[in-house]
Amino acid sequence: MTPLLEVRDLSVTFPTSRGTIRPVDGLSFTLERGQTLALVGESGSGKSLTGLAILRLVPPPGAIAPASVVRLGDHVLTDLDERAMRAVRGGRIGMVFQDPMTSLNPVFTAGAQIAEAVRAHRRMSGREARARATALLEEVGIPDPVRRLDDYPHQLSGGMRQRVMIAIALAAEPELLIADEPTTALDVTVQAQILELLDGLRSRRGMSVLLITHDLGVVAGRADHVAVMYAGQIVESAPTDRLFAAPAHPYTQGLFASIPKLEGQRGRLTPIQGVVPPPDAWPDGCRFAPRCAFRFEKSEEPPPLLPAGPAHLARCWLHAEGRP
Repeated sequence: MTPLLEVRDLSVTFPTSRGTIRPVDGLSFTLERGQTLALVGESGSGKSLTGLAILRLVPPPGAIAPASVVRLGDHVLTDLDERAMRAVRGGRIGMVFQDPMTSLNPVFTAGAQIAEAVRAHRRMSGREARARATALLEEVGIPDPVRRLDDYPHQLSGGMRQRVMIAIALAAEPELLIADEPTTALDVTVQAQILELLDGLRSRRGMSVLLITHDLGVVAGRADHVAVMYAGQIVESAPTDRLFAAPAHPYTQGLFASIPKLEGQRGRLTPIQGVVPPPDAWPDGCRFAPRCAFRFEKSEEPPPLLPAGPAHLARCWLHAEGRP
């Protein structure tokens, strides 16, 4: 079966005084229909920029490299003109941005903003769009949706604002939902509710979800496949259960070692030494080598994604055949 989303050799460039940098550098992955792919990485790894690049919303002066290919079903999004892309944004692909307080317009009601998204992609009267907005608020779990239609963003809790953002993203029945850090700044209980909502919507609607997060705890039980990003590259890709059972890249192993445990935790957490290098100072070889306890001579060369198990890839020379 053809995947819903195929990203091949996606790179994003920015001109700087020191030359051109690539905060997203050669990403390739696929997302199957009806599944959830989690894109995981620290702040600055390029994961949010990847979501914007798929929608061709890279902020200027950034640009998508010419060799990049983003395919949605039978359409190559990187070949479409701007008018065709506007139909894709919100139509075939819905986006939930990081901060609902800044993403929602403070001078318009929740209902008006949802209705605007509906009418942007569907021929409806104002009354029909308002009825559709009510139904969407009910679907995303907001109590008393008729009353909440006329609330402004500041009158809603953080969890409700996020639900409104999800309702806007779902307005045109998209095939793909990109959720960029959907649980940021929410308390733990609300986080669980939002993740449960996204999972239920995916199941009921049969859509695919690209879940962008820095939190490995969000991934467990919520994603079918995980791609781990570091310094603009995917360093590990595997089915979720496989990744959690046997992380193959030293960076992924470091992420798991730094997660607090409820039981059996003794002493301090084990941090990953050093910091993520900026895009204008990436090492020539393995980008994780300066922070890696397993580096060796081969680490001076840039590694490709190498097989590390069934449907499991890791960008690490430790998995190369015939290594010393």
